[in-house]
Amino acid sequence: MSTPVYIIEERKLRRNLALIADVAKRADVEIILAFKAFALWKTFPIFREYIHATTASSLSEARLAFEQFGAPAHTFSPAYTDDEIDEIVSCSSHLTFNSLSQYQRYHERAKACSLGLRVNPEYSEVETLLYNPCAPGTRFGVSADKLPDTLPADIEGFHCHCHCESGADVLERTLVHIEEKFSRWFPQLKWLNLGGGHLMTRKDYDVQKLVAILQGLHQRYPWLHIILEPGSAFAWQTGPLVSHVVDIVEDKGIRTAILDVSFTCHMPDCLEMPYMPEVRGASPLPPPKGGGASTQSLPLPLEGEGGRPYRLGGNSCLSGDFMSSWTFDHELQIGEEIIFEDMIHYTTVKTTMFNGITHPSIAMLHEDGRLEMLRQYRYEDYRDRMD
Repeated sequence: MSTPVYIIEERKLRRNLALIADVAKRADVEIILAFKAFALWKTFPIFREYIHATTASSLSEARLAFEQFGAPAHTFSPAYTDDEIDEIVSCSSHLTFNSLSQYQRYHERAKACSLGLRVNPEYSEVETLLYNPCAPGTRFGVSADKLPDTLPADIEGFHCHCHCESGADVLERTLVHIEEKFSRWFPQLKWLNLGGGHLMTRKDYDVQKLVAILQGLHQRYPWLHIILEPGSAFAWQTGPLVSHVVDIVEDKGIRTAILDVSFTCHMPDCLEMPYMPEVRGASPLPPPKGGGASTQSLPLPLEGEGGRPYRLGGNSCLSGDFMSSWTFDHELQIGEEIIFEDMIHYTTVKTTMFNGITHPSIAMLHEDGRLEMLRQYRYEDYRDRMD
């Protein structure tokens, strides 16, 4: 394979979908796909065998749901606009407002949808502030002290999002805060959307506990339709990004394998989170003893115990487009494949064409072993973004 490529594996995708569909059935909840994590629409025929709806956060995502998935979206946006609200409504079954002022401005134009409010339980165990929707000063949701005793008659649901790749135990603790602050309004509602971040397809996730928690929620509020909208869970561990070594450079005791992909363009969470990806056939270097300095800034011996250490560098001109550091059991060679595991969720939806870097292709490995190229990118794709 001569070009970099994301490969989504059908067998692994179906494994995740089957687990999610089973949880939905056993817990009597609706679980829908969040496009913000995964939106490869050529896989939607497979998704429709297991789920029936999706969640959108913009006009383009709502149109993708309606036109390509074939069902209106559950839509939430931090702010709707005059020139988009009507088209968003036409593509949506549910529409959640982020604030009471947005509700006042647009609820008359959104009557065709089941309307909701995003609420802020002021509790989240997400440690990385970039991904914590309940951090102090958040722009997301209405806190309990700002809600009227009686909700507007056309508000049918609450939406809250507090998790990021979290376990069932986190949901259990979060529900204590949600119910404490908002359950007095539940008799006025028809549905409760518990958002995303429920990583139920992760190997160590306690699925039985999740089902029990959701069943208990049903027992306490049997009239509420419960919705979950994970993104990562659907595409978790469903395929790699395959790249290649194009050069090897060394400076001040640091050896860098330069690749034909970019962290900033093609794996942005690696720099934003920062998230340390797994590299097939390599081991990450441990952090320095005593903590403190990151391995990003440490000189690396050209030969070391247990292997040969390398930084992996992207091919953009951004100085920080690299990650440290991995050890390999051999000297890397130009042309050699470097495979980043689990690179389907929150990558293909967040990539950029910064620097005009050649964009990885997208392929599907079918259950019968056939590799189908879903999309290959050309110069025109970069050029037309500048129109």
